[in-house]
Amino acid sequence: MSEVWQGALRKIDEYRYCIPKSYKDGMRVDGIIYVDEKLLKDIRHDKALEQVANVAFLPGIVYASLAMPDIHWGYGFPIGGVAATDPENGGVISPGGVGFDINCGIRLLKTNFQFEEIKEKIKDLVYALFNNVPAGVGSKGDIRVSEREEREIMLKGAKWAVEKGFGIEDDLECTEEKGAIPGADPYAVSERAYTRGKAQSGTLGSGNHFLEVQVIDKIFDQEIADSFGLSEGQVTIMIHSGSRGLGYQVCDEYSRDMIKCLDKYKITVPDRQLACAPLESPEAKAYISAMRCAANYAWNNRQCLMHLTRRTFEEIFRKSWQDMGMFLIYDVCHNIAKFEKHKVNGKEKTLCVHRKGATRAFPPGHPDLPARYKKTGQPVIIPGDMGRNSYLLVGTEKAAETFYSTCHGAGRVKSRTAATKAYDEGMLLRELESKGIFVKASGRGTIVEEAPGAYKDVNDVVNVVHNAGISKKVCRMRPLGVIKG
Repeated sequence: MSEVWQGALRKIDEYRYCIPKSYKDGMRVDGIIYVDEKLLKDIRHDKALEQVANVAFLPGIVYASLAMPDIHWGYGFPIGGVAATDPENGGVISPGGVGFDINCGIRLLKTNFQFEEIKEKIKDLVYALFNNVPAGVGSKGDIRVSEREEREIMLKGAKWAVEKGFGIEDDLECTEEKGAIPGADPYAVSERAYTRGKAQSGTLGSGNHFLEVQVIDKIFDQEIADSFGLSEGQVTIMIHSGSRGLGYQVCDEYSRDMIKCLDKYKITVPDRQLACAPLESPEAKAYISAMRCAANYAWNNRQCLMHLTRRTFEEIFRKSWQDMGMFLIYDVCHNIAKFEKHKVNGKEKTLCVHRKGATRAFPPGHPDLPARYKKTGQPVIIPGDMGRNSYLLVGTEKAAETFYSTCHGAGRVKSRTAATKAYDEGMLLRELESKGIFVKASGRGTIVEEAPGAYKDVNDVVNVVHNAGISKKVCRMRPLGVIKG
């Protein structure tokens, strides 16, 4: 594999590298990548570093174009990219800085079970979850909604599901933005997007989306783990999904429409996929309203998926989900742009923070955190591939240098096409089962596309953000049973 990146790259320290703004005429700020030498070898084979430099062209960008260690090539922005723009200094919003799966995110549930108590039931659980949770391309769920209800979901987010009996108020307390970001406008969403989203509430989707039963196999911070009610050997569940076809359609339409804004507002970027509009413009406001609709739809979707998961456990174990201790630790998104207060040169400013394949990581004491997490910092949930590990971390004050952002997963090293050529489904399933990991997927393609070898080692990725100080490890989980789309 030949190296794609031949540009300037300066080492700042063991976990940060810089693309100086002198690399390309038109860069307004440096690019800063959180990575170590081991991971950098893979990143150099990708076009993602060039995209980090390209993002630095955005009007109003503050401090630096940032990238996390799971960085890989994406649409416009690299996946793993972070950029904050200043509305008072010509700042823009770019749909490419959010991505197609708006509010793709992850939630972590705990249980009262120890691994030894349920190890004989793992296969039963996997089959039951696969039967009860719709997964795959175009999958449709049992939770059907009318057009009026769909508009309600876009405004209420996860609260809509709770009002329907698909959860409790405490779930909302443990969800970023309490499961709904204000300012959504259903009328900014096209009929095509409505049609694509109507039957997809409570569906897992395809690709890297999953539902995973796990066991905690290592505690790194006992005090914080105790405060979360987590211990070694305890069974947990992760749910990873987003806004499905609705979010994709919103991004697709607004990305195309915003190309016209480049000439209209005299914006120069090196890649049309970075099409953007000034934050105060009508085009930006329309996109923001539609993006928030898709974000709320995604929070509702994950709430419905959690309800189906709880119900499946009830069927298998003949207990209520409350008696099984299936309470939500947290739900956090990693494809969104949000207005947040951050310090710039010692002065607090409201910025538009794009996080594309990056996770919010607020520190202890942050005013936007629920009371239960004021002391510990925000839970940060980092999934790995289906053959290795996943992590729970917390946000730190040092993450101020990344606008309180950290990585979002392992990050691909092989495209889906390359993975399909490289792996055999039968061999892969046998290898996973030999490790005690049982997988069910809606099609052969998903299993080989999502092979562990198609991803960076999440342990390496998490070590970078932990050692760089932008989030702190709490515990590690290994997979037991995985449902893929």
